[in-house]
Amino acid sequence: MQLSGIYAITDDILLPAHARLEAVAAALGAGISLLQFRSKSGTGESRLKAVIELLDLCKAHHVPLIINDDVDLCLAADADGVHLGQRDAALEVARARLGPTAIIGVTCHSSIDSAVQAQSAGADYVAFGRFFDSATKPEAPPAQLEILGQAKAAVSIPIVAIGGINAENGAGILAAGADMLAVIDAIFGDNEQVRQRTEALVRISNQLQR
Repeated sequence: MQLSGIYAITDDILLPAHARLEAVAAALGAGISLLQFRSKSGTGESRLKAVIELLDLCKAHHVPLIINDDVDLCLAADADGVHLGQRDAALEVARARLGPTAIIGVTCHSSIDSAVQAQSAGADYVAFGRFFDSATKPEAPPAQLEILGQAKAAVSIPIVAIGGINAENGAGILAAGADMLAVIDAIFGDNEQVRQRTEALVRISNQLQR
């Protein structure tokens, strides 16, 4: 599966429930390629309702919706796939439950070995980072730009970069070997500027990936 472009990720603090749909609609309209629902709060019922609403929006824009860390929620909503961290459900288990067409991504931080193992186990993409200081995940371990080139040589599936990425530094990340830029704060950090912020990132991606 060829994944490229801008991968937007929701955040409970930046996107409270009342603002989520409008902001995501703006990001979709500006050209994101993938959306991840990442939520650590709320009830199971409220999270399922949120995913179903987002899924309707994503389908209208032909953009896959990925669920962070929650295979059960992905199944319940019939979303397009899951993103798994190092401490989440095993990739093989997620694949068995979600089926062969689900998009499954895996966090690798700065480990090439983890990426190779993830590809062998059937991952559709691997994610590295954080590459810069991150307002939403300040505790995430740092990664160096060189890891992207090393990953490009080691795996054939798409490579996602995450962590403090914005329109100022995104070009360098793509040039270093990333296929997708995963972005939270630089898209959803200002609800009045979501479309403009996303368009700036999409322009950079399009220019470098033609």
